[in-house]
Amino acid sequence: MSIATLKQAAQRRALPQPEDSLRRRRPTSLHRADVALLVASAASAVSLVWFVFYQLTLFSGAAGFVIASIAVFLVMYYFANRQVFGKMVAADRVVASLVTLGSVGVVTALALVIGFLYTRGHRLISWHFFTQDQHAVTQTAPASAGGISHAIVGTLEQVGLAVVIGAPAGVATAVFLNEVGGRITAAIRTVITAMSAVPSIVAGLFIYVLLITEFNYGFRGFAGSLALAVLLLPNITRTTEEVLKVVHGSLREASMALGAPEWRTVWSVVLPTARTGIATAVLLGIARIVGETAPLLVTVSSSAYMNVNPFKDPQEALPTFVWQFYQLPLAKDVERAFAAGLVLVGLVLILFVLARLVASIRPGAVHRMVTRLRPSRLEAS
Repeated sequence: MSIATLKQAAQRRALPQPEDSLRRRRPTSLHRADVALLVASAASAVSLVWFVFYQLTLFSGAAGFVIASIAVFLVMYYFANRQVFGKMVAADRVVASLVTLGSVGVVTALALVIGFLYTRGHRLISWHFFTQDQHAVTQTAPASAGGISHAIVGTLEQVGLAVVIGAPAGVATAVFLNEVGGRITAAIRTVITAMSAVPSIVAGLFIYVLLITEFNYGFRGFAGSLALAVLLLPNITRTTEEVLKVVHGSLREASMALGAPEWRTVWSVVLPTARTGIATAVLLGIARIVGETAPLLVTVSSSAYMNVNPFKDPQEALPTFVWQFYQLPLAKDVERAFAAGLVLVGLVLILFVLARLVASIRPGAVHRMVTRLRPSRLEAS
């Protein structure tokens, strides 16, 4: 399809400026000529890069070929759209292509990771694997012997305690920085920023020296939770602070104009308005700590037995389980490590879905539901 044909197709659809120009720029309004232009640009870019890579030069490698093809495609696609539709439409479609390619790249990387874990460890996934621990498993036992129930319980308890400790502290710090302020605001913000760059092993060593060495507390799940809370705090604080900045000032002014004190405005107006962003901040914090191994190695140690009490004795966790079994020379132990890694990814997905469901509940929805289910005084009498 030639440029002239594309121009004629565009002119048949075109109406006078500017509404139709904006309408045609939307991805949902792509027509047959637009799709043909996209396919032609992609095919031309791949053909040109292939010819240059493998016929004219000594370049090789799939990664370089893909990157070069994408770059050439964007250039060709821009000039082709500029020739047919104009500069504004061309820039808009190139940016849309960049966003789409970025999304596809992220989804592809995630799918490859999950697919790799599934391929290497799905054979061990069973009810027995979720309900048994490793206390009676010997080196001669098959890969299906034992399970990771003790590691799942340890991870849930350690991460849960870290969130209970770090999330309220992080949100309160963000409220102070954004809503209260004061002379020490700059110093606190500097400390929070510095804590964001602290390596995870440093947080573990800090708890090890302060709690285990000085107070002879011993390796316990709670010590690991404290180390994870140190890593969780700056992430939640920084993200929550940015979310609170988005809350419009008119909401605060309206609340104070009605006579509400500042604390009431923050509690009843600012935080409910930003609840979705705060939930996202907590999710990002959980994603930061759920796979940490280094701080747990120096604070929690490991255990082959089920220990449901994080305040007593060493405790296992999924990250340490994966790390330890992957170091072993036997193939069945490595397979257990991949199966535990697959379970860890699934656990993170479940936590994210539950947190999203909780964040989607509107303020007062639970109270209204309880009120509806509660019988009225008239019916009770």
